[in-house]
Amino acid sequence: MACVFCNEEGGEVLWEDERLRVVLASAEIDYPGFCRVIWNTHVAEFSDLEHADREHLMRAVYAVERAQRRVMQPSKVNLASLGNQVPHVHWHVIPRFSNDAHFPLPVWAPRQRTVSEAMLGQRRAQATLLREAVRQEMEQALA
Repeated sequence: MACVFCNEEGGEVLWEDERLRVVLASAEIDYPGFCRVIWNTHVAEFSDLEHADREHLMRAVYAVERAQRRVMQPSKVNLASLGNQVPHVHWHVIPRFSNDAHFPLPVWAPRQRTVSEAMLGQRRAQATLLREAVRQEMEQALA
């Protein structure tokens, strides 16, 4: 079975180094700012990474969350590492808003409401600022 994260970027690359990449999951149209932190080489489980690699990955997750909070000011940020459908180490970092389509449930739960295109457009505009914010936060997190 082919691995999507081995064969594709997984979204618009906002930041990367030799070990991982941070992508904006632009296909998640109801969730502007939804990011993934994806380990570059194929590893199925977080515990298979060496200690230094696990620490590097979690610093990246932290930096993305900080960037989202600064730029988008969400009500909450959800962190998830499931891998049931894509068994390749990656973290979802999802800015959540009390009026988003699924709140307070997970983004994969049944839809709770419709969100206006105007509101989504405003959040998409904010999300365009994430590239620079992620870069800044990564510099600090990895210093």
